[in-house]
Amino acid sequence: MLNQDVWVRQATISDLELLVPLFDAYRRFYRKPSDLDLARRFLLERFQHNQSIIFLAVRPDGSAVGFTQLFPSFSSASTARILILNDLFVQPEARRARVGSLLLAAAAGFGRAIGAVRLTLSTEVTNEAAQALYETGGWARQTDFYVYTLTLDPPSASEPPA
Repeated sequence: MLNQDVWVRQATISDLELLVPLFDAYRRFYRKPSDLDLARRFLLERFQHNQSIIFLAVRPDGSAVGFTQLFPSFSSASTARILILNDLFVQPEARRARVGSLLLAAAAGFGRAIGAVRLTLSTEVTNEAAQALYETGGWARQTDFYVYTLTLDPPSASEPPA
């Protein structure tokens, strides 16, 4: 997908160094400490194990200004493939230039192409700018389900893995 300032394409492992600072900035947005090595390892593992699909927004000069990361999953109730849009980030200077919309459109196009029945995402209640972007793009806020999480502590060294 293209506008005159940005091209959105599916990222490959060769884009790792373009993605690392964006992924680190995304994590900092969610109040995580900066850790470029952690970002690099996490993304590298996703590429190496084909565990996610990443779309990258790139300017004509080759600089990256945004990304979205999708994780494949399935819905038992729908008995179909779904995609979890886990990450969406656009550099502050590129916001309000339709970069987020282009990334969301690329994700939706990919989902349609592979036969997914839906994309799903979550965002902080206070992230009103993102909510406006999603709602403008046709995303519907879920009101009939509650989302619960359970934080799991990693097993201790003395505890054998299950």
